[in-house]
Amino acid sequence: MNKSEPTKPLDEPLELAGPHEPHEPHESKEPKEPKEPSELTIGRLAKAAHVGVETIRYYQRRNLLPTPRRGHKAFRYYPAQLIDRIRFIKRAQELGFTLDEIATLLQLNDGADRRSIRKLANVRLTHIRSKIADLQKIETSLAHLLHECEKTSTKHACPIIEAFSLEKLEPV
Repeated sequence: MNKSEPTKPLDEPLELAGPHEPHEPHESKEPKEPKEPSELTIGRLAKAAHVGVETIRYYQRRNLLPTPRRGHKAFRYYPAQLIDRIRFIKRAQELGFTLDEIATLLQLNDGADRRSIRKLANVRLTHIRSKIADLQKIETSLAHLLHECEKTSTKHACPIIEAFSLEKLEPV
């Protein structure tokens, strides 16, 4: 900086463009408005559905969601109805359905083939009940080990550590 030039106070805006060139604000990569109000970019769709962009891309690779053609400025626009579809997928996952099972449910979306829907849900329910039974066995074993640990003196090995060292836990 030349010593003879006056300095500007720090609270004044800096002129980055020349004195006769207006300064243009930086354009974001995200388009301002989609063609239709019911269309969303992938980022807006992800935000509306409370998932990440990579989740949407993964669902597309798994053919759970369509991949729209590129539109204005090479952006893809997604119909807003996909928000409900993504919520459906997430709720089904919370209930323990696999993505393959969810794909089948989505194919049966019209609800006409209720026998197939019930069959799939029944298989999932049987699997969940089996897991619950296994968890109850684990709970019983761990509760027993905790009780044994409390009543065993410190002169003996801890029953919990001892049990974990066994090849297979003994049923209680």
